[in-house]
Amino acid sequence: MIRTFLAVLSMLGLCGPALAASPSLGSVQPRGAQRGTEASFVLGGNNLQDAQEVVFYSLGLTVTKLEVVNNTQLKATVKIAADARLGEHALRVRTATGVTELRTLWVGALPVVQEKEPNNEFTATQKVPLNVTVHGVAANEDVDYYAVEAKKGQRISVEIEGMRLGTTFFDPYIAILDSKRFELATSDDTPLYKQDGCLSIVAPADGTYTVMVRETSYQGNGACQYRLHIGTFPRPTAVLPAGGMLGEELELRFLGDATGEIKQKIKLPTVMPPDGKFEVFCQDAGGISPSGLPFRLTDTAANVMEVEPNDTPQQATPGTLFCAFNGVIDKPGDIDHFKFKATKGQSFDVHCYARRLGSPLDSLMYMGLVGQGAFVGNDDAVGPDSYFRVTIPQDGEYWISVTDHLKKGGPTYTYRVEVTPVQPHLTLSAPPFAQFTQERQAYAVPRGNRYATFVSATRADFGGDVNVKPEGLPAKVTAATDLMKADMSLVPMVFEAAPDAPLGTARVSFTGTHADPNQKIKSAFDVRSDFVYSAPGQSLYVAKTEPFTVLAVTEAVPFKISIVEPKVPLVHGGSMNLKIVAERAAGFKAPITIVPLYNPPGVGSASSVVIPEGQTEVLFPMNANGGAPARGWKYTVLGTAPVGNGPVWVSSQLATIQIAAPYLSLNMERGAVEQGKDTQMFVKPAIAKPFAGEAVIRLVGLPPKVTTQELKLTKDTKEVAFPLKVEPTAPAGTHKNIFCQVVITENGEPVVHNLGSSELRIDVPLPPKKDAPPPAKTTAAATPPAPDPMAPPMKRLSRLEQLRLEQEEREKAAKTQPPKK
Repeated sequence: MIRTFLAVLSMLGLCGPALAASPSLGSVQPRGAQRGTEASFVLGGNNLQDAQEVVFYSLGLTVTKLEVVNNTQLKATVKIAADARLGEHALRVRTATGVTELRTLWVGALPVVQEKEPNNEFTATQKVPLNVTVHGVAANEDVDYYAVEAKKGQRISVEIEGMRLGTTFFDPYIAILDSKRFELATSDDTPLYKQDGCLSIVAPADGTYTVMVRETSYQGNGACQYRLHIGTFPRPTAVLPAGGMLGEELELRFLGDATGEIKQKIKLPTVMPPDGKFEVFCQDAGGISPSGLPFRLTDTAANVMEVEPNDTPQQATPGTLFCAFNGVIDKPGDIDHFKFKATKGQSFDVHCYARRLGSPLDSLMYMGLVGQGAFVGNDDAVGPDSYFRVTIPQDGEYWISVTDHLKKGGPTYTYRVEVTPVQPHLTLSAPPFAQFTQERQAYAVPRGNRYATFVSATRADFGGDVNVKPEGLPAKVTAATDLMKADMSLVPMVFEAAPDAPLGTARVSFTGTHADPNQKIKSAFDVRSDFVYSAPGQSLYVAKTEPFTVLAVTEAVPFKISIVEPKVPLVHGGSMNLKIVAERAAGFKAPITIVPLYNPPGVGSASSVVIPEGQTEVLFPMNANGGAPARGWKYTVLGTAPVGNGPVWVSSQLATIQIAAPYLSLNMERGAVEQGKDTQMFVKPAIAKPFAGEAVIRLVGLPPKVTTQELKLTKDTKEVAFPLKVEPTAPAGTHKNIFCQVVITENGEPVVHNLGSSELRIDVPLPPKKDAPPPAKTTAAATPPAPDPMAPPMKRLSRLEQLRLEQEEREKAAKTQPPKK
């Protein structure tokens, strides 16, 4: 193995300074471009000098030229297809030895113009044509003005991408002003796009209209970039129905545009998108909305549209299970009702999708038997949206009501209530390794080496073991993992690239199946990349979730690590030193830091150890408490070392660590002794698993100036007596936390047990008696007679007997003291 590893490095001619490890990507400028064009972008970060590829997560964007400016900057020319999806697109950069964080750029339908300062006075605006996207910056106390010309009756729509760009915390405010500086429409926060606003008006007269942009509290900065769409495009804020069946053709009603309701037919996709997310875009003669409206896709719930009047259960709009009820709380105080028949014992989920789809509705939902009151209800189970699960108590017809919690309403207060059967579901994800970072959420696997991660799981409505499998691995890359047991919610995964694996990237996701093939479950994978945190409490404001991550095969690196798999178990209450060995390329001597990927429940370890410079192995301490499940666990460690300009990460193989019950238990008697005297501490072993040969037993935790010696025991030992030598200056008092370490050798390796618990009381000797006669003069002692070989051994007193004897001696000493005068 070592010979092959070194041969790969020699063939590639690798040396440390040629590599730029741990690349990072911090910015993409400009923040977007028009589809159907070719645009240049500057990518800023660190360790980018050996960049080899820009990886886009979606179709329609192609890099036609990539130029390395220096180690902190790249220039990429990107061709954007005319049918590229509007909105946010994710990307990463692959270098020779790593993959950067995920960043985004935005694709729009309109040509881009740049902000030109000064434009911060209403009397000195920047004139722009309609149907453009302005790239600008809202600096501190900055107000930007853009003037457009419009005809009477012409629609003027404005939408801003500010916070959504994921650059910094930026809460923009937009408004349309007339020539007299009166606000015709304003938008700050919206249920649809959170901190980013959108609005539209119909021009009341021919003339000049001014679009104003600022940070809502005038506290912008140079990082508060925005893309401001100004045009005649439709800008609805709601759609009805808010979802549909896969493959279905629907006529949608777009609501909230200044010109009124817009109807548009749409053919829904036949296959669920990998992330389950879908948007619909409103389009008419004036253009297409810059951003879409969230739209539910389902394969189980057919649409039922509300029919007014349906304000009472008696007027409820009928439906048939399973279905999705769609409607609008179109005025304050409005309550909509639906009804359906159900049979006793049926169980299903009832979800109200409103705020999750950008509706302003704060739903309040109830359900009951027709002719009776509600027996279940909910307000805010999923954010402001309602949800409950119900089991039908008897055959009959049931009603569901929807209203706004604060009795509000309006033409865009849309909702969608999905009544669906309970289905087992598994959500897999790649959790972050650290807070507030995207560290190691993409996988870089060096040629001839390994990389480890873990996949976490959330089970819903099922239990049991789960098989997790990676999908989309590149050529000559394999994955090793373990069965995710029913009591576990994560599993390690080790990728290994062959020495001749092609360099490049692949989009990798994970699927999960029940270990029992007769139990069918749906699974989905996602990885969340966080962009913007802010007050209060470092709350997350902007993130992007994708249904896959990137795995890159990178150039070989000059070290590799492995675990020497132990031949003995790690027992409850015991410890183990796991040996980690490194293979180094010639000339590579840097220290290698070893960290655990994860520890099984009840298992602890060192947070890190270091293979010293030029060395090839280190011991990695581990321990297990009594709660660690006793079984074989797949275990791996990560190794990192500086290569070139930064750290490179690799991993060991998946080794098996066996957790087992202790081979024995110990009953330790408590001890008591006076300073300067000797005593014994007795230990009785109880063998649970017989072992061969002798084991070493040590007394651990003795107080200062108390010594003993290690002893031996076998499976047949009934009792062990530790001789304790107590110096006259040993600290008096009760000393606790004394235990035994038992080391059993098996298969040539130690099985270390830490067992038992005891204490030692050290007393100060009684003072000498007053007026006691001086001790008699001693003469040379005669040689004591040899003990009678037939005399029985002195009986060992129990702890209770010792205490009684000590008390008797104290009482005798007290009686011999002369009376006080």
